[in-house]
Amino acid sequence: MTALKNDIFLRALLKQPIDRTPVWMMRQAGRYLPEYRQVREQAGSFLNLCTNPELACEVTLQPLRRFKFDAAILFSDILTIPDAMGLGLYFSEGEGPQFKKTIKTAADIHALPIPDPHSELKYVVDAVSLIRKSLEGSVPLIGFSGSPWTLATYMVEGGSSKSFQKVKGLMFEQPILMHALLDKLAQSVAAYLNAQIAAGAQAVMLFDTWGGMLSTEDYNEFSLYYAKQIKSLLNDGPNGEKIPSILFTKGGGLWLETMVDAGYDALGLDWQTDIHNARSRVGDKVALQGNMDPVTLYANPEVITEKVKIVLEKYGKGSGHVFNLGHGILPDINPDHVKAMVDAVHTYSPAYHQ
Repeated sequence: MTALKNDIFLRALLKQPIDRTPVWMMRQAGRYLPEYRQVREQAGSFLNLCTNPELACEVTLQPLRRFKFDAAILFSDILTIPDAMGLGLYFSEGEGPQFKKTIKTAADIHALPIPDPHSELKYVVDAVSLIRKSLEGSVPLIGFSGSPWTLATYMVEGGSSKSFQKVKGLMFEQPILMHALLDKLAQSVAAYLNAQIAAGAQAVMLFDTWGGMLSTEDYNEFSLYYAKQIKSLLNDGPNGEKIPSILFTKGGGLWLETMVDAGYDALGLDWQTDIHNARSRVGDKVALQGNMDPVTLYANPEVITEKVKIVLEKYGKGSGHVFNLGHGILPDINPDHVKAMVDAVHTYSPAYHQ
């Protein structure tokens, strides 16, 4: 495949010397872009868009045509694995993701297959391959999956939740059964990410969106344990190259020291975690990704620039920082404000790498 013209993102994840801080954005392909909305309308539904490799490739590339991002991220959804397990993913307007079937019993868990990424999830693997080819070595491609705990919350609850009563009830009342579900999901996620790596993903990210809903003890047992298991199963690239990995637990700022032990190259930070404090806690063990508040992008460009400067200053000098939002961009953000953020990172970060 074509050699990378810009590998600054990968080098930052590995804490190698760089001349400026790389920047990309969670949900950078999304509804804030009018060209995305046009393709989404053409697809007919969000799921149709996800399952069409050509359209998924197109929307992955769209933000790179507008902004000087240092990485592309596969356009997909975190719930592809439970859908491939036969739970029937669908989206209702204003309701978010939902499943036709939910997990309630031991029989439900034992009946779940471990999806073959080259058959049930072939559309994702094909999209990765097509995106990697279409990037022509301009920037690296990030593959991703939801974490076992996060996937389990949707599978048991049937959709989003405020209290997580059902999934926590299963965890508290039948922990052995919960572990059986999480173990099956960990095997599925590892196979899925390895298929993405084989198809061309040059870094991978595990999104543990709902890990922060757990207590410290439960997080370690039911979320971080399986993130660590997945990391131990990840392959190198097709030519033996190292594939950097990122673990992002929203609400996980309390647990950075133990998250380091999971073995990932970088930890994602939400905006409620002070990045200066986080760096002092993890030292040189991992890189850090983040963590400007996504709502900052509603402000005028001058404010956005100042907020970017604060994040850069708080991280400080040296490699190991990937600039990002502390969660995904919101759908009604002005694209010009994204440009202001990216331009500010390009303008002000070189001073921290001299």
